[in-house]
Amino acid sequence: MRCFNYISETMSQDEIIHFQNVKLRETIHWAWAQNGFFRKRYTEAGLLRLHDFCNAGDLIHIPFTNKSDFRDTYPLGMCCVDRHLLREMHMSSGSTGTAVVMAYTSSDIEQWAECMARCYVMAGAAEGNVVQITPSFGLFNGGFGMYHGAQSAGLFVVPAGSGNTERQIKLAKDFGTKILCGVVSYAVRIYEVMTTLGLELPDLKIGIFGAESFSEGMRQRIESQLGIEAFDIYGMTETGGVGTLGMDCVAHNGIHVWEDHYYIEIIDPVTSKNLPDGEQGELVITSLSRQAIPVIRFRTGDLTRVVSREKCDCGRTHTRIAKIAGRTDDMLIIKGVNFFPQQVESALMEIPGVLPQYQIVIEETDGVRDVRINVEADESVTGYMIEKHLKERLGFSPKGDIFKQGELPRQEDGKAKRVIYKINE
Repeated sequence: MRCFNYISETMSQDEIIHFQNVKLRETIHWAWAQNGFFRKRYTEAGLLRLHDFCNAGDLIHIPFTNKSDFRDTYPLGMCCVDRHLLREMHMSSGSTGTAVVMAYTSSDIEQWAECMARCYVMAGAAEGNVVQITPSFGLFNGGFGMYHGAQSAGLFVVPAGSGNTERQIKLAKDFGTKILCGVVSYAVRIYEVMTTLGLELPDLKIGIFGAESFSEGMRQRIESQLGIEAFDIYGMTETGGVGTLGMDCVAHNGIHVWEDHYYIEIIDPVTSKNLPDGEQGELVITSLSRQAIPVIRFRTGDLTRVVSREKCDCGRTHTRIAKIAGRTDDMLIIKGVNFFPQQVESALMEIPGVLPQYQIVIEETDGVRDVRINVEADESVTGYMIEKHLKERLGFSPKGDIFKQGELPRQEDGKAKRVIYKINE
């Protein structure tokens, strides 16, 4: 097996647990000493002496944090270092009005680059391979995170950025791109443009996709269309960016969490109690090595479960979690049935002839919600086929229409807009 950091990626679970306990104490003490926000929170929770915190078992006494805390302390109210030590910042879109900001010291950027480099190597990247980075290079962390990691892994970077799909395909051909990075919906768009324009398929080998969840069916479609092996990379603004939390390996049996950098908990999203391995719940993250803004018991809102803490077939020993099933705030309730958008995608991808573009339109009339699922498909697919299959998988029969390829709206860059809300007057 090839690793970017063999010693760290193959630590035994006993070594990981010991290491995490040491780093947890350091992180809690650091936040207490350096920032009044954390000190006030801990004091209000009854943690009056830092020596009361000894190991991971004491985390239950530490209050949770969430996105609201980042927004309430915008821009740098949770920062634990002097401003002159900061070297970079990134932020979320701020769809609720105030953005989530993550700041970085030089050490934080090195940590980010290390985590991302591990992902590249785990996917099979070798020194000198050409990686084409399609997320934008701006406030969103995707482009820069993939760049930092590629530099550490010794890759040849084509910093294409977002959009201009025809040029993306030309660059991939001209420079011999082996690794394509971006969001999975953009990989779908690249294939569409290639087939529409009759362009030759680039010699891609690896696809690393993040920022939006995708089903196993979607993975298989992308792999067959582009001739690649697709990997699901995980990270978020609050944890430091893309790749910081981990990725699935060639075994594709769960996302390896970089446990020497992050401690994970799975909690019941309603009761906030810790759940045993194997049970699905909300992922909670505590960073172990970040300086500027350490996240401590951060409620991600992402739903997953621990798949295994045993050594993986790939040789790595870090805990694996399941692909993100959805978000606690993404669950849709229609006609008494609860479901997540990814369940719709999984069901649609099982129907021969259905294409990867679809919309989930939530229509509300006089306070009553209904759902319409619009899909692109070839001529062999009928509305009855789709309705019947979704009824079997989701438990209700949604309305919807079938469109020819290219008829549903596209976004030339960024994530696909899968869920649309419409209020009927």
